[in-house]
Amino acid sequence: MRIIWLIVFLSISHLSFGQLLKTKGKVIVNDQEEEVLLRGVGPGGWQIMEGYMMQTSGIAGSQHEIKEKLIDLMGEEQTEVFFKKWRANHFTKQDVDSLATWGFNSIRIPMHYNLFTLPIEEEPIAGENTWIETGFQLIDSVLKWSEPHEIYVILDMHAAPGGQGTGSEINDYDPDKPSLWESDDNKAKTVAIWTRIAERYKEEPWIGGYDLINEPHWDLPGGTELRALYLAITEGIRRVDSDHIIFIEGNWYANDFTGLTPPWDDNMVYSFHKYWSYTNADDLDWVLPLREQYDIPLWMGESGENSNTWFTDAVKLFENNNIGWAWWTMRKIGDIDSPYAVDINPGYQKVIDYWAGNGPAPTAEATFDAMMELAENLLVENSRYRKDVPDALIRQPHTDLTKAYTKHEIPGLIYLSDFDLGKNGFAYADKDVADYNLSTGSFQAWNAGWSYRNDGVDIQANTDETNSNGFHVGFTEQGEWIKYTVNVKKSAVYRLKLRVATELANSKFHLSIGDQSITSSSAVQPSGAWDIFDTHIIENIILEEGMQELKIYFDQGSINVSSLEFIEAENVENLPFSFLTAAVGENERSVKLTVNKSILEASIGSSADDFIITVNGQALIASTISLVDNRTVMFILDEPILYTDQLKISYEGNSVSSNDSELLETFSDLSVINNLAERFVLPGKVEAEDYRAQEGLGLEETTDNGGGLNIGFTDAGDFAEYKIFVRNEGQYLINLRVASQDRTGRVGFYLIDEDDIETELIILSTPITGGWQTWGNVANSFYLPSGIYTLRMKVLTGGFNINWFDVKGITLSKKPEIIGSTLIYPNPTSRFININQGHFDKYVVISFSGARLASGIIKESEPIDLGMLEEGMYRLFLMDEKTSVMKSFNLLISNN
Repeated sequence: MRIIWLIVFLSISHLSFGQLLKTKGKVIVNDQEEEVLLRGVGPGGWQIMEGYMMQTSGIAGSQHEIKEKLIDLMGEEQTEVFFKKWRANHFTKQDVDSLATWGFNSIRIPMHYNLFTLPIEEEPIAGENTWIETGFQLIDSVLKWSEPHEIYVILDMHAAPGGQGTGSEINDYDPDKPSLWESDDNKAKTVAIWTRIAERYKEEPWIGGYDLINEPHWDLPGGTELRALYLAITEGIRRVDSDHIIFIEGNWYANDFTGLTPPWDDNMVYSFHKYWSYTNADDLDWVLPLREQYDIPLWMGESGENSNTWFTDAVKLFENNNIGWAWWTMRKIGDIDSPYAVDINPGYQKVIDYWAGNGPAPTAEATFDAMMELAENLLVENSRYRKDVPDALIRQPHTDLTKAYTKHEIPGLIYLSDFDLGKNGFAYADKDVADYNLSTGSFQAWNAGWSYRNDGVDIQANTDETNSNGFHVGFTEQGEWIKYTVNVKKSAVYRLKLRVATELANSKFHLSIGDQSITSSSAVQPSGAWDIFDTHIIENIILEEGMQELKIYFDQGSINVSSLEFIEAENVENLPFSFLTAAVGENERSVKLTVNKSILEASIGSSADDFIITVNGQALIASTISLVDNRTVMFILDEPILYTDQLKISYEGNSVSSNDSELLETFSDLSVINNLAERFVLPGKVEAEDYRAQEGLGLEETTDNGGGLNIGFTDAGDFAEYKIFVRNEGQYLINLRVASQDRTGRVGFYLIDEDDIETELIILSTPITGGWQTWGNVANSFYLPSGIYTLRMKVLTGGFNINWFDVKGITLSKKPEIIGSTLIYPNPTSRFININQGHFDKYVVISFSGARLASGIIKESEPIDLGMLEEGMYRLFLMDEKTSVMKSFNLLISNN
């Protein structure tokens, strides 16, 4: 009897003090009222195959199409054997153990309804439900594996009866059958499934909640029909389960909540999805008001399909706004953006080729063997593990520190694809690091080789038989670099062997340790082809013992690099004290020169006149020279440097010596590495979409002359920033290309200097042009100092598009302009315009937006006084009884 009471007590305790989730105002909490931020992954492709993950898009996109084609090739029985094996291997206990180890606390299971009940077309009795245990058993298994790790399981109806949208790949919709929205029977079955699920798991504390319908996307005016179905499902669930959270997704792929407010349940969460769009600080402004207005939590229920950079930035965005998230997906076939990747075996490739019309039909036996091999390769031990993906999701959002990808030792071999784990700018520097196609309108491959890792570094497979792990870094560009944590086991002089391939002459690279160069910028000879690798050797590299940060920099041209091998040199005595590299500093006003030995600090003070730095052939004066570290000298220049400038450095003295009393070898006209970021040179034209940073703005294709993209979707507070170089100080005219259908707006231009001080330049009012692609100009003048700056274009009042802005230099002149027999001067003017009468007798001054500002009679001896106007551009009309002419002029009050 005591044993029975103990069991009862433990059962009650489990229910009372478990970790059941619930909502509390704007957050999700557990039974102890502790806030829980969900960090999850969804095993996409497990219960419902999606064509793009099977590499069959355009051939067999939906699961029912894939299944039908397999039945055609190998029969129904073998197809069922394959699907059973697929479900058994696709998501296992080892996967859940991995998620726990990586730091995830939830799993969003995408369910297919047909694993729980029959389709309505196959029910023996119409309107009734035949229940299938398969789906429930799969959930039971995940719960069993998850509970020891305290991982929550959220159930997601990914494929609802009939299909909830026309995107058949993601919900198995069959257009030959009634959809969810076209069939009351399908709706009733959806309610029945959820009621059955809730009845089964109502007392399960590690069920995190019920995600009722994944990404509905159907024309449902006002959201009325969607809300009605959600209400019916909620009612069914609440009849048997009053405890678990209900997650509600909006229409049109989860993000349109029209008709779904206010909330109808006191334990409900609104769930949105985010893919392929910007991750700026304001990119959740469209959904955050739901939380504030209705005091309800938000959950980002699905995202992914992008680079590690995008993953890290998106997670930071969600967590900075206290929003939990779930990632898509755990594994894919032949892809790089999930923790596990499954290779396409040769037999499966033949199946795909046949379906695409590019090969003969494989036999039933060959098809079955290929599909079973594919299912076997789903297992963790048979998949390619991409450790960079979970690291980007869990660790990198919270630190800039890098982490060794694998153990590297010197002397030894370093595979260059095994660079450190970390963010762009910290573990590597690459120019293309993420895809923002929903914001920009065009897809951007972040890893152009689409192999090995999901970072911005471009990695390709190779067949090089010397010092290769089967991959190399390719598509390198000037200014990019990659970092490796290495253990130098012995202070010594080393010989370096680099496996490299290139078709370009004079491509260059160099290496550094701790941001000090250890090699010169070395030119690589063409190997004949991008996939033919040669060994490039560098002698006499001095390395100090200890854990070090090694970087390879790509200084010029482009090379493919596979590996570095460091070998301790022999018989090395009295190495000369010599130049290694010189590079422009990030402050754009300095040059840093690195040598191969430690410099005697006292020898630097008298060496200024021994160094000559030229920019585009002209000598520059260095205002100061100083020792940055034991091997680096920095020259501060009087003039800023532009990214297009060509710099050379020479040393013709005998003043600089090393700590071991060696004199620095002289050198002449050696190139200075200039990897500065591009800047727009003013005066000049700037395309609005070519910003360095932005917040809140969107891009769209423009029909304006020249095509391309324009900035749109402007709201107050949005901004874009541009790196600029102003050649000469003075007055400039800015001409802004704008379009607006029905609203006037205001946009300000501000100058940000090197001390991050913001100075207002000008504020322009944008006119109504009559359409979002009906373009017009607005112009005005402002003063610009010379130098390097950030130009910030800030939306003060939104409702307009911008295509470009053009900045031109202007000068005040007293030289008259002649229109017919009439003289007009000066233009620009500080206040007065003089007009000799000619045959015109009246004038009208009109703004660029069409407002009439001044008018009067032209008198030969009386200039027109424009003192009542603000500084800017205006139109002056001269008229007589028969004709009129127009002249634009510029009023520069600041020049009084």
